Amino acid sequence: MKRLQFLFLMLIFVSLCARAAEVKVIANSSVGASSVSSDEIKNVFLENTSSLADGSHVQPVLAKGGAAHEAFLKQYLGKTDSALQMYYRSLVFTGKASMPKQLGSDADIVAYVAKTKGAIGYVSSSADTAGVKTLHVE
Repeated sequence: MKRLQFLFLMLIFVSLCARAAEVKVIANSSVGASSVSSDEIKNVFLENTSSLADGSHVQPVLAKGGAAHEAFLKQYLGKTDSALQMYYRSLVFTGKASMPKQLGSDADIVAYVAKTKGAIGYVSSSADTAGVKTLHVE
């Protein structure tokens, strides 16, 4: 019985590690941090804060859809795309925030993040991220 529990826990661990590798969190070179916590990511992308723990001002950039977008939402925000869109609309409607920039491809996100001071986004793990820094997520 204990062996079965151990194997089950190992399967969950491997699954979580594989899921974490599906996306890379990227930032403009102006962002001082080299690592972020998953809580910081959630707070930035839900627009609860506009800075990281190191004081770097950040501006979230999202993908319009795709596998990396779905993996990011599930792993870091715990929301579906439709729930996230409704959440953002409520922030805009109440005047608390504006809609974050949404781009159609990994290449578009990398290009935007590279040229926009404070931009932070995510791309698929296989994306070319030349010109931006990849943040380690703790």
